[in-house]
Amino acid sequence: MLQKISLALLGMTAVVMSANPASAITLQVNSGPFSSYADAKTVTFDNGTANDPNGFVTYSNITSNIVQGSVSSQYASPYGDNTKFLTIAPVGSNVAGDSGLVNIKFKEAVNYFGFYAGSLDSYNFVDIYKGDQKLKTFSGADVPTAIANGSWTSTEANMFINLVADTGETFDRVVMRSDGVAFETDNHAYRLASVPEPSAMLGVLAIGACGMMSVFKRSQHKAIVKG
Repeated sequence: MLQKISLALLGMTAVVMSANPASAITLQVNSGPFSSYADAKTVTFDNGTANDPNGFVTYSNITSNIVQGSVSSQYASPYGDNTKFLTIAPVGSNVAGDSGLVNIKFKEAVNYFGFYAGSLDSYNFVDIYKGDQKLKTFSGADVPTAIANGSWTSTEANMFINLVADTGETFDRVVMRSDGVAFETDNHAYRLASVPEPSAMLGVLAIGACGMMSVFKRSQHKAIVKG
């Protein structure tokens, strides 16, 4: 009997986990310099490096990309941010961070990535990958409520941008690049897909419990009929 219940629960859990196929990655925004996702891990660049203290992220193509403050015609600190941050400019532009792009590789699949964007421009881009497959490309012009005009002080050009995968979707690499001077970001945040969201786990457990009760009631009914 216990074996049958276990198999029934396993089957129902599989249905729950596959009921929402991978489909999209969407943009959300919040004010302030940090992610609004409490379960996110953060890379701040405060020590002058692009090292993840949690050990899950590797940054590559970093040259002179980590800076602080503002330099006219080169980079501007995200509004209200007095710490070190990442800047990206086109190759050959002869300014700080002129590596063209920065590659961000996750050791495990993630379902969320966010960053504080400063003086957002329409020529700032973020590419989302799963393996070698590009899932989505966003530009500054795609950000909801944003006016990507490069303003140093406007909250419509300085905001925290969240890239959130739909249920069942994951990605493992992000490429940040810019076709103009410059793309300034700080406080990169991410969430491992291997850590389930509390609401999702509660849903699975609730359905599993209902399934167990249903199986138990049917077995009781059969016993009464036989008696």
